[in-house]
Amino acid sequence: MILSYKAATPLGNKTLSELGDCTRRRGDMPGFAKAINAILGAMRGEDEQEFNITRTVLSDPVLTQKVLRLANSGMYSAFGQRVNTVSKAVLVLGTEAIGHLALGLKLIEELAASSTDTSIAHIEMEKAVLAGIVARQIAYTADSRHGEEAVVCAMLHTLGRMMLTFYMPDRWHALERLAQQTQRTVEDAAPDLLGLSLEEIGHAAALHWGLPQALLNGMRTLAPAEPGAEIPPADWVAGLSTLAARSAEFLWHDDPGAAEKVQHLTDSYAAMLGVDAPALVHAIEQAKAIAVNDLTIAPLSRPAERRAKALAKTRQRAAGNKILLSGLADMRDLLDSASPGQMVQIALETIYQGLEFSRAVAFVRNRKDNQYAAKICFGEGTPELLPAMVFSDRYTANVFHAALTSDRVIFIENARDAKFAAKLPQWWRGSLAEARSFVILPLSANGQPAGFLYGDWDDSFPPISLSQNEFSLLNDMRAMVMRAVERRHGVVA
Repeated sequence: MILSYKAATPLGNKTLSELGDCTRRRGDMPGFAKAINAILGAMRGEDEQEFNITRTVLSDPVLTQKVLRLANSGMYSAFGQRVNTVSKAVLVLGTEAIGHLALGLKLIEELAASSTDTSIAHIEMEKAVLAGIVARQIAYTADSRHGEEAVVCAMLHTLGRMMLTFYMPDRWHALERLAQQTQRTVEDAAPDLLGLSLEEIGHAAALHWGLPQALLNGMRTLAPAEPGAEIPPADWVAGLSTLAARSAEFLWHDDPGAAEKVQHLTDSYAAMLGVDAPALVHAIEQAKAIAVNDLTIAPLSRPAERRAKALAKTRQRAAGNKILLSGLADMRDLLDSASPGQMVQIALETIYQGLEFSRAVAFVRNRKDNQYAAKICFGEGTPELLPAMVFSDRYTANVFHAALTSDRVIFIENARDAKFAAKLPQWWRGSLAEARSFVILPLSANGQPAGFLYGDWDDSFPPISLSQNEFSLLNDMRAMVMRAVERRHGVVA
């Protein structure tokens, strides 16, 4: 038996023995042993302890930034000057705090990237990731120096469930059936089937990996303390890890009653953790928002919906590119017979349909009046805006004149960026400001601007970025228009 923990019953020891056999055959769970041994080894470096932990941190750029950020946080500001090196951060924070921070990050990284043979193990690992995210957000809110320790304990709080689902899925399914038949939770039913609790299985695995006693204490399931009771640091960590793990169980399923269950939990643990219940709820909501993008199979992250949107977007862009190619073919066929104005209209219609613009407008330069004016448009409500879309051809520092001067396609991904506001002219703000993103295709003849095609997307269209292939097709299209313009001596009408 690889697990040194001794259960209180023969059945419990038999379960641990079987679990040990499975562990030997399959190897450790994804990344766990590697991540834990490397970081704990660095923390136990004895004479070279500070150097070892510094070297471990510096080997990971993300971890380096996290350590420096923690060392410069308000909790440690009393230590004086800004901390710019990991070596100084080790002196400020101590190897234990940095080790817990490193261990938490590595566990999240390994768990999130794991691919298991069974979906039930994947589910439990995602819940552990979610518990870690919840614990981190609450620890930030509590401004506690034990926060990183609590993050690790929260992820390892359900280690017994992860071990059983990963190594002995058949036994897990039997446990679920027993719990259902007896109307109990799997935690309550586990001693009858396994001879020991799921928490004891996790404790046994943690002992085998050599986790320090502080982390073993923090992995305990701890009921809320009585109001006014003194809370030792070890109980604070255990209380937070319990709250985080239970919250993760509710949040992962994303069922209608989850909010009410989380509210009940926060009301129960608020006094113990020293954080008001509303602040706890807010921290958990922040964790939920973060987790949506980090989880892959949780109902919370709506994976089916995300996959459907991604697939629809892929099909949509592929179909749109076919429209652009077809429009280009039409323009080639008509190059010798169509007028420049007709070519502009074909090009505008093609990009309007192919890129699914909310609005598309063709602007023509009138040299006599020294201005650009909108002449052709597509999109709901756009014709009514034509009179407002007129501006001088004299150069001013805005994105439209810049596009015309540079003679290249311009794509603006976020037209609402406050830093970009100065580059948007008044006529645009008064007519097209609903746009979130837009494209400008400048049209030049004999080196002189002749007009441009404009298309935009409002909030009804998902955020978009143009591919290199699409940029190439747009450049081909404007080249076709300009060949027609130059053939007719620069007349675009």
